[in-house]
Amino acid sequence: LASIAQQYGVDAQTVVAVWGVESNYGQNTGGRDIVESLATLSCMGRRQSFFSGEFVAALKILQAGDFERDLFKGSWAGAFGQTQFMPSTFLRLAVDGDGDGKRNLITNPVDALASTANFLKRAGWRAGQTWGFEVKLNKGTPSVTGRKSMRGMSYWVSQGLSRVDGSNLVGGDIGNGTDAALLLPAGDNGPAFLLLHNFKAVYSYNASESYGLAIAHLSDRLRGQGVFATPWPTDDAGLGRAEKREVQTLLIARGHDIGEVDGALGSKSQAAIKLEQQRLGHEATGRAGQKLLAA
Repeated sequence: LASIAQQYGVDAQTVVAVWGVESNYGQNTGGRDIVESLATLSCMGRRQSFFSGEFVAALKILQAGDFERDLFKGSWAGAFGQTQFMPSTFLRLAVDGDGDGKRNLITNPVDALASTANFLKRAGWRAGQTWGFEVKLNKGTPSVTGRKSMRGMSYWVSQGLSRVDGSNLVGGDIGNGTDAALLLPAGDNGPAFLLLHNFKAVYSYNASESYGLAIAHLSDRLRGQGVFATPWPTDDAGLGRAEKREVQTLLIARGHDIGEVDGALGSKSQAAIKLEQQRLGHEATGRAGQKLLAA
C-alpha cells in the first residue's frame, strides 16, 4: 500500500476504502460468468450497445491471458475483480502491481489495489488533498447546492458555513480560492458536506453520490476520524430508485422543470420537492421520503 500510494499519489486509505465497499476486501467478488452475463445483456435490456462493447472487451481480456478463463466471474452487470472493474475499464486502466507480468484483479489484491489507484489518478486525484468534509449551516441553507455547483471557499465562508467542530473552512491546503460544492444528501435537516475536487474522482468510479460518500467516509474512518456528526433522518424511510423516478414523474406532471426522469434527485428535483412540501404543508427540507411519495 505504501508503494502504491507513492507511485500513484493516492493515499492508501482511499484505495482500501474502495476495496472494502466494492468487495468486502476481496471476499465478495461475484459468482456470475462475465462472458455469459455480457452476452445476455448485449441482446436484451435498454443498454445493449454499451454491453456489446463490454462483451468485446471481455473477449480481449481473455485473449490477453492475464488470468484463467474459469476465474472470470463477477457481477450480473459485468463488473469483476476485487475492486470491480468493467472490462473496458480493465483494458484502459488495469496495471500489473507486483511485476509478475499479469494484471489479475480477481485473485491478486496487489494488482487490484494498484489498478484502483491508477484509476483515481487518471480521474484527476490531487495528492495530499481530502475529498471534502462535513459542515454546519449556521445561516440556513444557501441558495446554491448540489454536487455540480462549485464555488470558491470564500463564497461558502460568506454563507456562514463552518466545519462541524466549529473551526474555519479555510486552512492547511484549503485556501479561499479552493472550489467546493455543498451536498445535502438527506435534505436541510440531514448532514451537509463540502465536496472538493477529489470527490469527483471517487464519483467517477461509480456515478452515485451515496457511493461516493460511502468511500469518502470509510477512508476517513481508516484515518482514525469519527462518524458523521449529524445523523440522517430516521422518522421517514428513504426511497428506492424506482420510487425516486415515480416522485420525479409526479413533479413533472405538476409542471416542475427538473430534467429527465433518472431516479437521481439532484438540485432541480430537490428545489421542486421543497415547493411541493410547502404546498402540502410539510416541512420544506428538499428530501424525498415515503411521506412525500404517499402525499
